[in-house]
Amino acid sequence: MPADFHSLGGLLRAWRERLLPSDVGLASVGNRRTKGLRREELAAVAGVSSDYIVRLEQGRWLTPSAQIVASLARALQLDRTETELLYRAAGLAPPGPGTISQHIPPGVQRMLTRMADLPLGVFAADWTLLTSTRLWDVLFLRPAAGEVPGQNLVVDTFVNATSTAVADPDGGADAFDRALVADLRRTAAYAGNDPAFASPIALLHEHSPRFAGLWAEGAAAAFRSLVQTVHHPLVGDVRIDCDTLTVPDADLRIIVCTAAGGSTAAEQLARLRTAI
Repeated sequence: MPADFHSLGGLLRAWRERLLPSDVGLASVGNRRTKGLRREELAAVAGVSSDYIVRLEQGRWLTPSAQIVASLARALQLDRTETELLYRAAGLAPPGPGTISQHIPPGVQRMLTRMADLPLGVFAADWTLLTSTRLWDVLFLRPAAGEVPGQNLVVDTFVNATSTAVADPDGGADAFDRALVADLRRTAAYAGNDPAFASPIALLHEHSPRFAGLWAEGAAAAFRSLVQTVHHPLVGDVRIDCDTLTVPDADLRIIVCTAAGGSTAAEQLARLRTAI
């Protein structure tokens, strides 16, 4: 065991070395003289530069942001205890009760890797995108979560109006808007005082009278599965089922999009896969 096992750099090296490229959905390339993920592979999965990983492991950068730590924890497939240890090694307080968790359990990480050929997005309880498959990014015309952290579906819907420009949900925009706000109301029951939650809620109230009106109604309900028609410039309108999966003890919204085998939508998704 390295002498600096409990330092930030030592922890990153130890956890990086226990993963294989296949564990994170990467192909193993070239001769591998050392075990585990290479630094550039971890960097690619975490959405940071390989030089940044080098500096962290060498102790030349000791104060990563909470957002970076959360991204590294997901990339390294850490459990809750290990994630807390990583936060403390970085000089940060781990997220506690009453806060929005960005933790994705290792088992869910492995499941996501095996579902990489589907459009799939994983959201925190405030609808911030934590990770997504490449087909999700291509289908919904969005940058990857690692490239542009902090993308929030509610803000995109009510303030930026980007989500409604890309896809139309069955039942119309009104039903979709109400479902999002009602789900967010459920989160407010335990995380209403979390600054990371309160800040976007204030932004939404300031810039979207529509959101403010729905929020004032006080409806609270879990977000349900839906059917969407995605307007894609390459393959046309794609009508898909978007099912919402939940994980016990992990307050996540996992949206998985599928199409019936042999359908036009399935053919359209296949065409998008070849374009990745």
